[in-house]
Amino acid sequence: MEPTPEQSPHHAYPDHWEADVVLRDGGTARVRPITTDDAERLVSFYEQVSDESKYYRFFAPYPRLSARDVHRFTHHDYVDRVGLAVTIGGEFIATVRFDRIDDRGRPASAPADEAEVAFLVQDAHQGRGVASALLEHIAAVARERGIRRFAAEVLPANNKMIKVFRDAGFTQQRSFEDGSVHLTLDLEPTAESLAVQRAREQRAEARSVQRLLAPGSVAVIGVGRAPGGVGRTVLRNLLGSGFTGRTYAVNTSFAEDLGTVEGVPAHRSVGGIGEQVDLAVVAVPADRVPEVVAGCGEHGVQGVVVLSAGYAERGAQGRDRQRELVRQARSYGMRIIGPNAFGIINTSDAVRLNASLAPESPKAGRIGLFTQSGAIGIALLSGLHRRGAGLSAFISAGNRADVSGNDFLQYWYEDQDTDVALLYLESLGNPRKFTRLARRTAAVKPVVVVKGARHSGTNPPGHAVPVSRIPDATVSALMRQAGVIRVDTVTEMVDVGLLLAGQPLPDGPRVAILGNSESLGLLTYDACLAEGLRPRPPRDLTTEASPQDFRRALAEALADRTCDAVIVTAIPWVGENGEALTGEGEVLAAALREAASTGPGKPVAVVHVEMGGLAQALAAATSTAARPSTAARPGPQPAAPDPQAQTSAPATPGEDAAATNGPDPTDGDGATGGVTTDGPGTADGAGPTDGTGPSAGRIPAYPAAERAVRALAEVVKYAQWRRHAAAPGKVPEFLDETIDEHGTAELIETLLGPDPDPRGRPLTHDEARELLARYGVSVRPALPAPDPEAAVAAAAKLGYPVALKTTAPHLRHRADLGGVRLDLVNENALRRAYDELTELLGTPAELRPVVQAMVPRGVDTVVRATIDAAAGAVLSFGLAGAPSELLGDTAHRLVPATDRDVAELIRSIKAAPVLFGWRGAAPADTAALEELLLRVSRLVDDHPEVVSVALEPVVVATQGLTVLGASVRLAPPPARSDLGPRRLPSY
Repeated sequence: MEPTPEQSPHHAYPDHWEADVVLRDGGTARVRPITTDDAERLVSFYEQVSDESKYYRFFAPYPRLSARDVHRFTHHDYVDRVGLAVTIGGEFIATVRFDRIDDRGRPASAPADEAEVAFLVQDAHQGRGVASALLEHIAAVARERGIRRFAAEVLPANNKMIKVFRDAGFTQQRSFEDGSVHLTLDLEPTAESLAVQRAREQRAEARSVQRLLAPGSVAVIGVGRAPGGVGRTVLRNLLGSGFTGRTYAVNTSFAEDLGTVEGVPAHRSVGGIGEQVDLAVVAVPADRVPEVVAGCGEHGVQGVVVLSAGYAERGAQGRDRQRELVRQARSYGMRIIGPNAFGIINTSDAVRLNASLAPESPKAGRIGLFTQSGAIGIALLSGLHRRGAGLSAFISAGNRADVSGNDFLQYWYEDQDTDVALLYLESLGNPRKFTRLARRTAAVKPVVVVKGARHSGTNPPGHAVPVSRIPDATVSALMRQAGVIRVDTVTEMVDVGLLLAGQPLPDGPRVAILGNSESLGLLTYDACLAEGLRPRPPRDLTTEASPQDFRRALAEALADRTCDAVIVTAIPWVGENGEALTGEGEVLAAALREAASTGPGKPVAVVHVEMGGLAQALAAATSTAARPSTAARPGPQPAAPDPQAQTSAPATPGEDAAATNGPDPTDGDGATGGVTTDGPGTADGAGPTDGTGPSAGRIPAYPAAERAVRALAEVVKYAQWRRHAAAPGKVPEFLDETIDEHGTAELIETLLGPDPDPRGRPLTHDEARELLARYGVSVRPALPAPDPEAAVAAAAKLGYPVALKTTAPHLRHRADLGGVRLDLVNENALRRAYDELTELLGTPAELRPVVQAMVPRGVDTVVRATIDAAAGAVLSFGLAGAPSELLGDTAHRLVPATDRDVAELIRSIKAAPVLFGWRGAAPADTAALEELLLRVSRLVDDHPEVVSVALEPVVVATQGLTVLGASVRLAPPPARSDLGPRRLPSY
C-alpha cells in the first residue's frame, strides 16, 4: 500500500542519484532511479526471476506482475516512494524501493522518518554484491529525503537477504514476528558501515583490475591485414611475450576465408569468435570505437584497452566523445584503460601478458608501475631495463578516463607479486580518495609518486578531471602525511624504487660510508648531511684496497649496531701504466654480494665513478633478457592504409621516446644495475621476506653520490613513517568535555539562515568569537575605535596597557607598515598613537582601528583550516609574517588531525627552532599550541559548513597562548563523495 500522487507531490527526476558501481566480481553496473518509461524493462526483469526469489520478495507465489503492480513499481514521487534499479546493457538486473511509513506502519509523508524497504535481484546476478551496493545507494537517498530508519520483513529462509542487512554495518535491531524476521536499520553512517563499504570497494576495484591484467583470452581489434600498424604491433608483442591464454585477431576488413594472422585465429568481429573473450585491445580510429565497444559488450567482454587517440586530448568535442565512451563501456559492465593508452603488461609466469606497444616485456620483478604518459612510460621501462630491475605489472593509462591510479592502488594493496608501487601522475581525479588509499597501501608496501604538471594550475590535455586549486606544496605535504614517497623526477623515482625493491628498510638515519676514494667518500658524507641523514666519518680503504678489503669492510659495517645503512663508494683501480684495470668490477660485485648475503638486514647502496666493469657486472647479474619468443617481433613497418587499422594513436615506441625531451632515467655515465644476493629479502613488506623473490637482496648502484644519498634519505623517512603508522595517534578525550558540538550546529544553522547563499558568508568579529568559543578557542576581544574618544573608552574597559591596531585589509597584520602600536600604558600615549596613525596612514574610516589589551610576549604564529572541494579539509601552521607569507614556510595536515599529526605539524616547518628555545630564548608552550590545532581540526571536521578558519596572530608564550585575531567563513557544506555510497567517478 502506498500514498497516491495526490498525497505526495511529484518531484523532478533526481539525476544525481545515477551512479556507476563496481560489483564484487569486478564487473560494473549502473544504478539509477526507476521511471515511468521502465514498464517493459520491469516486466522482462521479473520474468527472469525464479519462483523462489519471487516468493521471498512477496511472501507468496507471485508468478507475474499485474498492470497495477507495474504502475505502482514504476511511478514514484522520489520523496516518499522511491525505486532504484541496477542495469547492465540497459536491462534491469535488480530493483529496490522504499515507502515512507508512520510509527504504525501506514503510508506517510514527511516528517515521518521511517521507510519500508524491499529488494529483488535476478538469480543470475545473485552473489555479485548487487544487493549490498543497492543498500548503500538507497540508504543515501533515504537520508537525503529525511528518512532515518529502514524497516524490512524477511522470511527466515532468505538467508542471503538477512546477511546483506546484517553485514552492512548499520546499527540494527531484529525480532521474529508472525513467521518473518523484522529488521530495523538506523541509516546514520557508523565507523563500521564506512569500514564495510570501503572494504567492499577495495575488493571490487581490485578484482576489476585483476580481470584486466590476467585475462584468459585477448582479442586485438584493428589488426592490419599487412605487417605494421598499431594493431599488428600489439598482436606481435602479445605473442612475443608468451601469453598463456587464447589470442584472436579481429578486423572487419579481413577476407571471409582468412583463417589466421600471425598464427592466431582471424575474425571479422568479436561476435564471430564464438568463444569467451575476456580482454579487448582496441586499435581502430576513434569514430569506429563505439561500434567496437558495443560489439564487445554484447558478447561478454570484461575489459577494454583503448589505444586509439582523438579524445579529450583534442579539445571539447573529443572530451564529449570520451565521456560517451566511458558511459557506453560501463553500461555493458566493462572497464576501460585509456583512451590514448600505451597498454598494459603483466609479467606473472601464469599470464605473461604484453598488450602494449612496448616491443619487449620487462623481466618479472616486484615493482608495479603505473603512468599516465606513454612517453614517460617508455623512458621508465628503458631505465629499469638497463638497471636490471623487473616489474610485476606495467600500466600506461593515457587519458585514464575510467581505470586510474586509485584502482591500481586498490589492486597492489593485496597483490602478492608487488612489493613497491611506482606512479607517474599528471592529475588527481579524486585527491581525497587517493590519499586514503595511498595511506593504507603505504602501511604495507612503499608508494613512490612523481607528480607532473605541478605548477600549471590546469590539467594536461586529455585529463577530464576537476582542477584542484590546492597549492602544490600542500599536495606534497598531504602525500607525506599519507606515507607517499614523493620525488621530483622520474630519475629519482627509479633510484628510490630500486633501493626499496632490493633492500630492507633502515632502522634509522645513521649511515656508514666506506670506499677506496677519500674524495668520493667526503662528497657522500656532505650529501648525507644535506639530506638530513647522520653519516659516520667516511672510512677510506685507500686506492690500494682489494675487493676482499671491500668485503671485510662492508661486513664490519653491517655488523656495527651504530649504523643503520651502508653506502659503498668505488673508483677504478689504476695499474702501473696509468690505465684502469679491467675485470676488477666483476670481482668487486661478487665480494659485495658475499658480504651483503651474510650480514644483518641493512640497506646497502653502491656509488661508482667510471667503473664500467662494476656497472656491467651489477646489471648482468639481473639481466632483463627477453623470454624465448614464440613469434618474430620486428618493429612496426609501413603498411597500406586499412579501413579499420588505427590511424590516430600514440606514436611508436621509438618516436615517443624521442619526443620526451627530458632526462633519461639512467642518465649519469651509462648502465647502473643491481646484484642479487643470497641473503634475506626486503623487510617490512618492501620485498619478499623469504629472500626467494626476483628482487631479493639486489644491491642498487648509482653513478653519483647525490643520487644514492637522496634515494636513501627518502627511504629513511618512509621507514620512520611506517614505524609511526604502526601506532597511530589519537584525539585526546578531554576535547569532548570542552566542546559544544550540538550548540555549535544550532548556531551555524542560525548564522547561515533558512536560505543560505551558496557562496557563503564571512562572520563578524563577534560572531567568530562566539562560534570558536563553543570549541574552547578563546579570541581576545578587539573593541572598535572610530575616533580617539572611542579608543580611550575601549582602553578604560579593557585596562592598560593596550595595543592600537588597524584592521583595514591592506594593513592587517602588517606591523612593518606602522599599523600596530604596542604597550600604550596610558591615555596620553593612546591619543598620541591614534593621531600618528591617522596622520600617516589615513582616516579612521579607512584604517578601521581597534583597541586590544596587551598579552604576554611570545612567538607570533598563524593557524588556518580550509576546505578544498577535491582534497577535503586541510589544517595549516606557520610563523606569522614573512616566514609563512614571503618564504612559504607553512606545514599542512589533513583533517581530522591526531595528537601525533599536530605535534609533527609544528615541528615540520623550517622555522620550528624558534618555538623550542632558539639562541637561548625560553621555549614556547607548544603543548598549548597543539591543543589549539586539535580544537580547530575538530571544529572543521564536525561542521563542514565551516569552510575556512584563520587565527592570526596566535601569540605563543612560555605559558599559554593568546588568539588575537580570527576570521571564519561559513557556507553550505560541499558534497562529500568519500562518505557517500560507492560510485565510479564521472567527469
